[in-house]
Amino acid sequence: MSTTTGRTPLPHLTGEHDDVRTRVQRQLAEAVLPHADSWERQGYIDADAWRALGAQGLLGLAHDGPAFLDSAVLLEELGRTGYAGVRAAVGVHAYMATSYLRMFGTDEQRDTLLPAVARGERIAALAISEDGAGTDLRHLSTRAEVLGEDGYRVSGQKYYVANGSRAGFYITLVKTRETTGDRGLSGVSLLAVDADAPGVTHTPQPMTGWRSADVCRVDFDDVLVPADRLVGRRDFALMHLMKGLDFERLVAGLLAVGGVGYCLELLNRFVREHQIKDVPLAAHQAVRHKVAELNSDFELIRTYAYHAAWLHSRGRLDTRTASVLKLRATELAVTAAQACVQYHGARGYLDDAAAARLYRDAMAGTIAAGASELLRDMIFEAH
Repeated sequence: MSTTTGRTPLPHLTGEHDDVRTRVQRQLAEAVLPHADSWERQGYIDADAWRALGAQGLLGLAHDGPAFLDSAVLLEELGRTGYAGVRAAVGVHAYMATSYLRMFGTDEQRDTLLPAVARGERIAALAISEDGAGTDLRHLSTRAEVLGEDGYRVSGQKYYVANGSRAGFYITLVKTRETTGDRGLSGVSLLAVDADAPGVTHTPQPMTGWRSADVCRVDFDDVLVPADRLVGRRDFALMHLMKGLDFERLVAGLLAVGGVGYCLELLNRFVREHQIKDVPLAAHQAVRHKVAELNSDFELIRTYAYHAAWLHSRGRLDTRTASVLKLRATELAVTAAQACVQYHGARGYLDDAAAARLYRDAMAGTIAAGASELLRDMIFEAH
């Protein structure tokens, strides 16, 4: 059992995972924290920083098997940096987008793309959502005309693409076969589209939060994609998405847990130190009880997160577990951020305040990788 000082011991973790955590904290303190405010202002992570993260081995950790628990530790600690834009960019690059290559890609695709991803030399992005097709992807409009052995011709627009301007390639959901009637997402495929291919352009979409996540609209104007860039089975990407989204929600949940941890560290410290009428905020019972409730919810959700990670490491993660984790962790992030701003008062609402950043960032977590309302429906249906 983990013995990490100052935190509740976690199931499935050992002292070796504590060593991983200590190393990751040191690496993130060196590679991320000194530069994160600059990335927030410019809207993306620097190329040198991506390579630095790669050189430290943080972009190529395991996606499955027992070693995935090392990834779970990394994902929580990414969240604990307090910069959700950074955690979203790295999470998409190192886990969410590349998971489709790892699970469904060919050996050639993995050998060609994944080493450069792990080194931080080629950034991965996930191009799924559209202006009229987000939570409900049935109205997907991006088309890939099948050209036989010559590959595909892709046309359309993707919205809300993290790493959009820095990406080396996009894992892109496209319509490859027209369907009639209520056939859902049949006839859709995944393509790995090079970002520098003729006809690919990107336009920044500045968000209220997640400012360093480099969120863009990506346009595909008759983009030719080689046949060997098909990821998985043509016309059957729905099956790939179902498995991929469970993994995305696990990753998002672990990142959100780390974000809540950072928020509560800030809040716990503030209510003990800040004084009103010569007594700390924590002298008031209402404040103590609110913070105690948040701390209690966090301990429960954090334990559940590592249980979900352990299930995934054994090949047993299910849609319900992934959905519960993502829903509860991201919703708690909103509640904790609201309390953090409220107790900080006007100083917490300043644009450059950490509490304000947490407040801006929190809502995005309840939308990305499946909105909370969708997850509640899925959880209900699973019972």
